[in-house]
Amino acid sequence: MELGIALPTSGPLAGPANIARVAREAERLGYDSVWTYERLLRPTAPVAIAGGEPQPVPETYRIVYEPLETLSYVAAITERVKLGTSIIDALLHPAAVLAKRFATLDQLSGGRVVAGLGQGWMPQEFAAAGVPMSRIGPGMDEVVAAMRACWGPDPVAYDGKFTHIAESEINPKPVQAHLPVLLGAMTPGGVRRAARIADGLNPVALSRDALLELTKAFRAAVEEFGRDPASVTVVARANVPLTAEALGDDRPFLGGSPRQIADDLAGLEGTGVDHVLFSTSGRGQDGPDAGIEETIALYAELIGLTRR
Repeated sequence: MELGIALPTSGPLAGPANIARVAREAERLGYDSVWTYERLLRPTAPVAIAGGEPQPVPETYRIVYEPLETLSYVAAITERVKLGTSIIDALLHPAAVLAKRFATLDQLSGGRVVAGLGQGWMPQEFAAAGVPMSRIGPGMDEVVAAMRACWGPDPVAYDGKFTHIAESEINPKPVQAHLPVLLGAMTPGGVRRAARIADGLNPVALSRDALLELTKAFRAAVEEFGRDPASVTVVARANVPLTAEALGDDRPFLGGSPRQIADDLAGLEGTGVDHVLFSTSGRGQDGPDAGIEETIALYAELIGLTRR
């Protein structure tokens, strides 16, 4: 199973020095990938999240480094690790612009990019980007198709409901002959969309049972659409604590001490989950530097346990 680390692009450890440190250490330790994500803004007013009651937007979103610029920075200081987004809200961007940015990053990194895309959910972000939320759903199919058209042979042309690209040359092309696209999805409709148009699914691992249910539904839908199940991947995102001490029985799945997480990972072998990326924030007692040292040490212990 492949393992990845979310770079410290938000929260208390966010900053260029820590981003570079974690990227270099992830590569040195043998992790397979590093990841960024997108948050355009943090409204000061409460926001309804996942259909619930309005609540303050999490403090960690006060600062979020832009994902593709960050990965370009990281591409220059690494050689091997995959560079993934988990995720970019694709509907907030013109498809041709986003496609060209990904293609440029793939060129600069020597073909290491994984394009993790999602639809977005925050009304304030759609308003700031000047995009109606009515595009959620059919707009996602279109943006992926238009991006792939841009990555294909010239001349490129696309004429859809929301995206219109006049016959043009659009370069550079990605290094990869087929730049992989993952869709971040948790709903039945989103999972089926990923099975139909994407190269993989990028769900949040809320629990073992929920993750395996999503994985099973995704892979079944891939076969239903007449696609080769071996051609797709499941990259699970674990938004959980990584701790020096073991947590109790109520700990979150894929969270806790390195030994506890390694045991959880062993239990995922053969389930159809191919890759797990960990998103955690260091919380040292002596400031950000202590936090980053503690976090890297725990990641080193974790991969040591899983790669024996």
